[in-house]
Amino acid sequence: MQQQYDGIDVSVYQGTVNFQAVSQAGIEIVYIRAGTSPDRIDTKFEVNARKALDAGLHTGFYYYLRARTTEEAASQARRFHSLIAGKTFDCRPAMDYETFPGLTREQINENAAAFLKTLQGLLGYAPLLYSDAYRVRTLWNSSLNAYPLWIAEYGVDRPKTTGAWETWSGFQYSDAGSIPGIQGRVDLDHFRSSVFIQDPSPEPAPDRYTVQPGDTLWGIAKAHNTTVTALAELNGIVNPSLIYPGQQLLIPSGGQGSYFLYRVQKGDTLSEIALRHNTTIEILVDLNQIADPNRIYPGEILKIPRA
Repeated sequence: MQQQYDGIDVSVYQGTVNFQAVSQAGIEIVYIRAGTSPDRIDTKFEVNARKALDAGLHTGFYYYLRARTTEEAASQARRFHSLIAGKTFDCRPAMDYETFPGLTREQINENAAAFLKTLQGLLGYAPLLYSDAYRVRTLWNSSLNAYPLWIAEYGVDRPKTTGAWETWSGFQYSDAGSIPGIQGRVDLDHFRSSVFIQDPSPEPAPDRYTVQPGDTLWGIAKAHNTTVTALAELNGIVNPSLIYPGQQLLIPSGGQGSYFLYRVQKGDTLSEIALRHNTTIEILVDLNQIADPNRIYPGEILKIPRA
């Protein structure tokens, strides 16, 4: 099962956003409007992109498309790409296409396909398609389900249907949210790890063990062919002598193999982790397929090579 993240999406309509406060409120992902057709840049795009990055948030961008022809759609995809090409982001860019007066269903689908296909060619991976639930049910055809779905449906715990898609990657469940750091209403979202350009979840995932009466961390470590230190680091245990029945522990995969798992703590940097565990940044980047060595996140689990 994919990991789920709390998120929001913002534009000029949210005014000045305090992204540090947003992050402290538990928001992990923010999607930022870059612009809209024809050639309009969201006036808060640059500052939102910079401040979201400074706050350590996972970041993605979306573009509000208005196109009457496939040529216009492809041109706007190129425009979107030019806006975000110099930015740091780790979530798939998204197309928001919901204004199409006078167009047929076939023309709308062709325009959407032209935008998404052009953008994918520029990015090298599939972008997201954002849409409300009604259009997911009635408008989009199955040729678009190769692009991950970001669906909007309010007042429900989960989307009632995903149409031609097997599942969703993003779920906008409210347009009237209240979040510290933002004055007024904001869209609220749940995102799954499939929105990331590179899935940050660890592979293979660590096993889980429920502490039993009489267990010690030493005994659990021995039974699972690992160490007390590895268990303590992975589970954030300050005092290895204090565990309790019913407690859920993550068990490092790999046992006494080539690596163990480490949970990133607040304030950690990759260089500090490398120094602490007698390895190098380059090795950690390669082992964990890290796209940007300057961006690791509290709670992220890294593979650490054994000394």
